[in-house]
Amino acid sequence: MRIIFFIDSLAAGGKERRLTELIKGLQKKQDVTCEIVVMDNDVHFTEIFDLGINVHFIIRKSKKDFSVFFQLHKICKQFKPDVIHCWDSMTAVYSVPISKLLGIKLVNGMIVDCPSVRNYRNKTWLRGKLTFPFSNMIIGNSNAGLSAYGVSKKKSVCIYNGFNFDRMQNVSNQDLIRQKLSITTKYVVGMVASFSIYKDYKTYYKAAELILKKRNDVTFLAVGDKTDSAESVDLNNKTFLPFMRLVGRQSDVESYIAAMDVCVLSTFTEGISNSILEYMASAKPVVATDGGGTKEIVTEGKTGFLVNAESPEALAERITQLLEDENLRKEMGESGKFRVFNDFSIDRMVDQYVVHYRKLSGK
Repeated sequence: MRIIFFIDSLAAGGKERRLTELIKGLQKKQDVTCEIVVMDNDVHFTEIFDLGINVHFIIRKSKKDFSVFFQLHKICKQFKPDVIHCWDSMTAVYSVPISKLLGIKLVNGMIVDCPSVRNYRNKTWLRGKLTFPFSNMIIGNSNAGLSAYGVSKKKSVCIYNGFNFDRMQNVSNQDLIRQKLSITTKYVVGMVASFSIYKDYKTYYKAAELILKKRNDVTFLAVGDKTDSAESVDLNNKTFLPFMRLVGRQSDVESYIAAMDVCVLSTFTEGISNSILEYMASAKPVVATDGGGTKEIVTEGKTGFLVNAESPEALAERITQLLEDENLRKEMGESGKFRVFNDFSIDRMVDQYVVHYRKLSGK
């Protein structure tokens, strides 16, 4: 069975991590061969080059670069895949005509969120409506996301993200991270996410401010692409910047999580968050924005707390509750790790993908 994966980039991000881990898992399947087509030179997950598979780069020269179709057509003609699996809305648009022209089954994997705007003003939603009718299967990483996009039940499949516990083998001692970041406070609270329009850092920073007005024993981390940008810094109250560590993109995210006492994800829309999986796999309690697919992984009151969107007061209250209760932090952390190990393993994710690839290809 031959599979082409088509993705807009391999930069630091959830779907990029998921694809990388999926390909690693597929390497163990002797009858599966795959290649990757990427539309951006920014590669964060450089281990992809060590897997012995072909990585093709198709770089657009403009937003309406029709040469992408011809380049993708050439790659597919040479490789002769049974399945094209696109990972975002842009690659879905490019994949549809090629899959139909060459008679290749198309897996549309663009659903990784749960949008609040569900009309033609949302480009991703629009691309979904344009490409879903021509896709053989639509795979989302949450049931909430599939429902929000209105995907037909006949075509929709939910496959949750999987966590590879091998990633925990090289975690640095938390004291090293504290020393590296000059952290001297008793507690560390952190959020791992790119600084983008999809993540609500404004609420996270406001919650930090509310807590720091009452206590000075907490340092707050922001780990992810552009969290160290001027725009990110400007969202913070300058008075409390000595208690903030905005560290930008990091390759050893697990080590930073290990140094945290409470882990946060403040967001507007979410499918199944890789950050939350990483938190729980690291046995850390979670405080996250309710909605989307988050409630499909975080069990309220057992593995963490869910709070309303754009509510810094509620976020600060739950963070404080966890900081003041060591036993609760430990209980929630252990429950979360157990849940990820049993329900969100990487092997389970890979096996589910393979089952559906075989179903489509007939192999």
